[in-house]
Amino acid sequence: MRNFKFYISALLLLLLTGCTQEGQNKISRAFQNWTGTDGVLDIYAGEKLVQRFIKIDKLSTATSTDGDKDRPYRYGYGYVDTNFNFEVDDNEKKVYFEFSDYSTSYIFYENHRK
Repeated sequence: MRNFKFYISALLLLLLTGCTQEGQNKISRAFQNWTGTDGVLDIYAGEKLVQRFIKIDKLSTATSTDGDKDRPYRYGYGYVDTNFNFEVDDNEKKVYFEFSDYSTSYIFYENHRK
């Protein structure tokens, strides 16, 4: 049984080292999607925080209809944190959101307040 685990580990290592960087990133994102995260997205207007989304599991990059070119915006799902307390309150809903890579000042991070 111990040799079996060694061979499986060696095989996985070989597969990962043979992948391109993008392939490794996809594997990492797939694992992260499975385990989940507790992301926070803060949107700024100048230096002022104007919107916060919490409980985000991932941000995705939009792709063209034929799937071979990235579009200049990201999207995801999260709860609107209207009172900026890092908690989902009764009046706060889960929503779809998207933002431009060009014009939106934002910071995406793991919720460190839990």
